[in-house]
Amino acid sequence: MDSYNKIHLVAADMGYGHQRAIYPLIEHSLDGPINLNDYLEIEDWEKKYWLNSKRAYEKISYFKKVPLLGDFVFKAMDYFQRIEKFYPNRNLEKQSLQQKLFFKEVKRGVGKKLIERLNKNPIPLVTSFFVAAYAAEYYKYKGDIYCIVCDADISRAWAPISPETSRVKYLAPNNRVKDRLMMYGVKESNIIITGFPLPLENISGDNNELVNSVVKRLRTLDPNKIIDKGILSTKVEEHNFINQSKKPTITFAVGGAGAQREIAALIAEKLKKDIENGKIKLNLVAGSRLDVYNYFEQVLEKLNLRNNPNITIVYHPQKMEYFRLFNLCLVDTDILWTKPSELSFYAGLGLPIIISDPVGSQEVFNREWLLTIGAGLDSLDPMYVDEWIYDWIDDGRLAKASLNAYLYAEHNGTQNIYEEIFKNN
Repeated sequence: MDSYNKIHLVAADMGYGHQRAIYPLIEHSLDGPINLNDYLEIEDWEKKYWLNSKRAYEKISYFKKVPLLGDFVFKAMDYFQRIEKFYPNRNLEKQSLQQKLFFKEVKRGVGKKLIERLNKNPIPLVTSFFVAAYAAEYYKYKGDIYCIVCDADISRAWAPISPETSRVKYLAPNNRVKDRLMMYGVKESNIIITGFPLPLENISGDNNELVNSVVKRLRTLDPNKIIDKGILSTKVEEHNFINQSKKPTITFAVGGAGAQREIAALIAEKLKKDIENGKIKLNLVAGSRLDVYNYFEQVLEKLNLRNNPNITIVYHPQKMEYFRLFNLCLVDTDILWTKPSELSFYAGLGLPIIISDPVGSQEVFNREWLLTIGAGLDSLDPMYVDEWIYDWIDDGRLAKASLNAYLYAEHNGTQNIYEEIFKNN
């Protein structure tokens, strides 16, 4: 097969973050997406190791909601993967326990057979999972190694074991990640700020699809014309902000561990009358989890909303197809409600983010980033969503968050990554 302008694309089937990050790059992958924890040559012991790790994380994430004990257990796990305070600026090269344990498994053989196979055709290796970058270096991958960073700030585990000699190149979503990697000892020349890779189907040529979506969104979220149109970018100014009748659409996304599904159910319950009356639309994102899909089906059955066109469940058992359906759903979404996972970067599509409680240290920093650029708003009590969501539309705060998201969150990450990888071709 012709490998010109092709890459080996490696993620991990753990939640959604690592795989969502590589989805926009699939068209350039030589053999399609590969998962470090479930590849063709993986040995039984290796697969069992990853399966046990994944099950433990999902159980603890969902167990977090149990009063007192759940929070204690989750904090113990989160401490293991914590991100140190950013200030004061200091050397943080010392390896973390999390990193040492992962690298121990690499030396044991995690990823070895995968790298041996990919080395037969050493085109650029692009991964969204730092352990795959460990394995590529340890087992002497001959081609370039790129690591896509999936959060707005990161733990020591993302950086190489020996950063001073590493040749891994980091594709960073923002300046904070660059600064953090340099604290961990990564050479500045090995860090490229690209932005997070967003789905091309939501942007299209010259960002026209993106601009059209933002314009439609601002028409819906700014009924009282709070926003000064003069501060819009040139491309958006070219569109006429005529009034149009469109019901606001909220998309609530449940994380890969299935946590916070109960919040989605409560939102559906509280907005039931407005959904029936056509005042608002709601998308419930179950992802690729059948248990969450069945839960949502039961919720809609109970609320007598199962056949209502104003409420939709987004689900597919295969993750890549789920990502496609989710991206399609976002075209008509006005408000994205989610915990601050990798979906925080989807603010780059001009989406205002309503932020649910963070799950994990990295999500705390993703929330901070959203608030800093003005693209996110902390959720109020979902019990009263039928009151405050309309207040937020009337006073323009969601429209302002949408505009900030469009202006200050990078939306060309995918193109920037392509250009960096293939700049010499």
